[in-house]
Amino acid sequence: MTTKTLHITNGDSLNDWLLKLQIKGDFAVWREMLCEGKTTYKVGDQHFKNARKAFLKEDYDIDTSRYDEIFGSQLELINNFQEYDELVLWFEYDLFCHINMMACISYLVQRECKKPIYLVCSGRISGEKELKGLSEITEKQLLDHYKSKVLLTGNDLLLSDKIWRLYCSDDHSQLQPILAKDSSFIYLSNCISAHKKRFPEEHSGLNTLELHILKLLKKHQITSERQLCGYVLNYQGYYGYGDTQISKMIKRLHSYYEHKEGVLVVNQKGENAIKGEQMPAPGLHKECYFGGVSKYAYTYNKDSHQITKV
Repeated sequence: MTTKTLHITNGDSLNDWLLKLQIKGDFAVWREMLCEGKTTYKVGDQHFKNARKAFLKEDYDIDTSRYDEIFGSQLELINNFQEYDELVLWFEYDLFCHINMMACISYLVQRECKKPIYLVCSGRISGEKELKGLSEITEKQLLDHYKSKVLLTGNDLLLSDKIWRLYCSDDHSQLQPILAKDSSFIYLSNCISAHKKRFPEEHSGLNTLELHILKLLKKHQITSERQLCGYVLNYQGYYGYGDTQISKMIKRLHSYYEHKEGVLVVNQKGENAIKGEQMPAPGLHKECYFGGVSKYAYTYNKDSHQITKV
């Protein structure tokens, strides 16, 4: 008897590739970016949709009139899980993908899905120094990943639901890397650590990636924001941000650098931030949210690797 499979993919690019490879089964695409903006626990309900539409419109000027068509339609496909013998999740090693994945699994847990759920997750590739996304590996490597897909345990599912609930709350201090211990999510602890570093450091007022951007400007002869975006995309570690997100972050740092003789140069304010000698003036930053909490509700201590409520 043929196994009826529902594949849930992390985006249209990978989805199109799997279709081209004629992977058997039906497909649903997770077309969201829940690592930024307000979220609520019950994925897809009216409170969730209202929060996401408001964020996408305000922060990215996205026309949200087709939100239900673009994302909601895919949730409906996922909600038909009873028609399938198994579900296969295709998500990557980074924070961007992992938060989407936690939300997806929580969505299934809340609906009491009892079908086997498998995970295909990219990352470390034998013989490669850098971590790789699913769309970056070879066809053979991708098919090998599929053959060795991991069956998620009951504890994995409950952990995902717990992490998603915490992410949607205003208490992110409970999100600790140790939660991932003994789970099937081998990159989850790294992603939780990366998330904590998204909160601003106590003295500089900037987070780890923002400071990293300024340090890239000091290290390289960068002539434009577009070139800087390329550097950040290649050297961002576990974040998994796209060029749109990185470009927005660079624009929010415009007061920390200046154009000088055709090169982007860190100014004195940027130097002070790198040294941790100056907090930006109150009200400088545009408000933004990670799930259920403001980015500026916590500070990150790089020595203890902990976040503290402001």
